[in-house]
Amino acid sequence: MSDAEVITRIENGVGRITLNRPKAIHALNRPMCEAMTEALLAWRGDAAVQSVLIDHAGERGFCAGGDIRMIAESGAGDASEAKAFFLAEYRLNHLMFDYPKPIIAIVDGIVMGGGVGISEPATIRIATERTTYAMPETGIGLFPDVGGGWFLPRLPGQTGVWLALTGARLKAADTVALGIHTHFMSIEGLEDFKDDLFYASRDPKPVADANASNAGPAPLDDYREAIDRLFAFDTVEEIFAALEADGSVWALAQLAILKTKSPQSLKVSLRQIRTGATLNSFAENMAMEYALGGRVVRTHDFQEGVRAVIVDKDNAPKWSPADLSGVTDETLDALFAPSPDNEKWTPLA
Repeated sequence: MSDAEVITRIENGVGRITLNRPKAIHALNRPMCEAMTEALLAWRGDAAVQSVLIDHAGERGFCAGGDIRMIAESGAGDASEAKAFFLAEYRLNHLMFDYPKPIIAIVDGIVMGGGVGISEPATIRIATERTTYAMPETGIGLFPDVGGGWFLPRLPGQTGVWLALTGARLKAADTVALGIHTHFMSIEGLEDFKDDLFYASRDPKPVADANASNAGPAPLDDYREAIDRLFAFDTVEEIFAALEADGSVWALAQLAILKTKSPQSLKVSLRQIRTGATLNSFAENMAMEYALGGRVVRTHDFQEGVRAVIVDKDNAPKWSPADLSGVTDETLDALFAPSPDNEKWTPLA
């Protein structure tokens, strides 16, 4: 296989993009985003390409996120490199969202953060028994970007809020039940699916439908009522109070998890999701997240979260402010302010 971090080629009418950075679980960097964008733009008007398949090399996972170390190092300075990465990444996300041909993402193994951003816009999203999905950003002082403000509030009930705030990890039975992924296939069945897709060179949905199997019962079903009831509030303080008042083992476990997260990130993420639910286009959401991301990466909590989880790995971040009361509406307003006209995010032409 090529040493390139992204391998692109056309196979019998299917444009194929293979993520090829397995030692980093295909964590996205700017050249990878640009390589994917270049291929998608070339295939967009190519009549020889009927659909696009995104898969990955190796067995550890589809994509563990973005290059967090680089983003943190840039955020410690002027954040210019981080913003350049976000610009390229979010343009790729939007290009996929509006793509005129079906995109298939095989979401096998770990899919988090940036990996969600390059799979959720796909028409067909295939999970396997190895799939582990999460948006764990509140644990590193960030927020669920790459379109999370659009996708998460459009999940059933309040499950998107719960996922964003807690960083909960889901397996395939739950992701398929929630519509995060559209199909379940066993690992053994993936090659048959690919063979059928390349042979058919047509609408991939019937091919996926024919190769899919039942993911099994969804464990989260037992907690959906509680999630919808306890995470329905517009302030994090009210969610905390509701969980404490409920008093069940599950509710108190969620509260304990939330208390380990960045208070600033919890409030930012909830506002992001509630705002995203009101927006009329994916592009509007990406513009919001771009302005927000360029500011959040320069905050204490993001720098501290990356130190604790990624660099030193002591998993003992010291958040500042240390509790919800210290995160004011004025702080949030400043983080969510629109970008100046000359710095706004724009989609690719």
